[in-house]
Amino acid sequence: MPTYFARHPSIFLLLLALIACLVLVAAVTVGSAGPAAKDLWPHLIGGADPVARSIVMDLRLPRALTAFAVGGLLALAGVAMQVLLRNPLADPYVLGVSGGASVAALAAMLAGLSAYWIQGAAFGGALSATLLVFGLSHGPGGWTPNRLLLTGVVVASGTGALVSLLLAAGDPTLLRGMVYWLMGDLSWAGSPLGLLVLLGITVPVGIAMARPMNVLSRGDVQAQLLGVPVGPLRVGLFICSSLITAATVTTVGSIGFIGLVVPHLVRLVLGSDHRRVIPASALAGGILLTVADLLARTLLAPQQLPVGALTALVGVPLFLVLLRRAPPST
Repeated sequence: MPTYFARHPSIFLLLLALIACLVLVAAVTVGSAGPAAKDLWPHLIGGADPVARSIVMDLRLPRALTAFAVGGLLALAGVAMQVLLRNPLADPYVLGVSGGASVAALAAMLAGLSAYWIQGAAFGGALSATLLVFGLSHGPGGWTPNRLLLTGVVVASGTGALVSLLLAAGDPTLLRGMVYWLMGDLSWAGSPLGLLVLLGITVPVGIAMARPMNVLSRGDVQAQLLGVPVGPLRVGLFICSSLITAATVTTVGSIGFIGLVVPHLVRLVLGSDHRRVIPASALAGGILLTVADLLARTLLAPQQLPVGALTALVGVPLFLVLLRRAPPST
């Protein structure tokens, strides 16, 4: 039985947009330092307090926008990966992109490089892992979902072992920063402009590709019968999801469960039509990560928690509920 929002998807999208606006306002208003929320906006509007303006414009707003963009991009990468592998358990990190970025970033930290070089190393490591999986998984018949998945799992296991060795052999004084990066840390984030532009490009491109994705998710044979170029579409989804994941991991580290849980939640509400799933997932993913980051920097203020740990704490019970309502085998 279709839900009310499945019959009226525009209402659900408007509701998500409204919630996103409210969450962003809360993210720039609430913090561990500076004026209280009730006193902040008069200072901003009147311009009388440069400290309040700096706190919002230079610290909270860029971080909130980065969290929203990263959450939306991870959710979109999860949608693409689940269509590519035809596996509801797939997430943006299943093909080893995060592991490659983690190995390179930790190695850069141990070498004493600056944050700029750490981000560059993470992006290079993510792309290297992508190319490795892409190359190793090619066999008779091209790239098949099972071969991609198995190769990605093996590469992810290998990079996980390397991460463990780097943590064990590294400088103990650097251990805290390395662990925070591995669990996701938005304090590394800089300007959100690039990620927002990437999100603004990905959503309309994804909507334009929604019909072929709908057909591909039902199987290669049916897609070929309906004239969908299965090979190019699969390669395109792999490249796009990998690049999106690499961009997010480079900026904020590894943040799990958003790309896994958000597409499921959206499909439960709206159905499986990707013309609806893609914009809704972008909004819902952005909302989830922005809320998680707000909690991460305020729950134990002035100490900040790794945002990836909070998304996992939220994602685990949500995913268990989803497994009960919609088993993956269906």
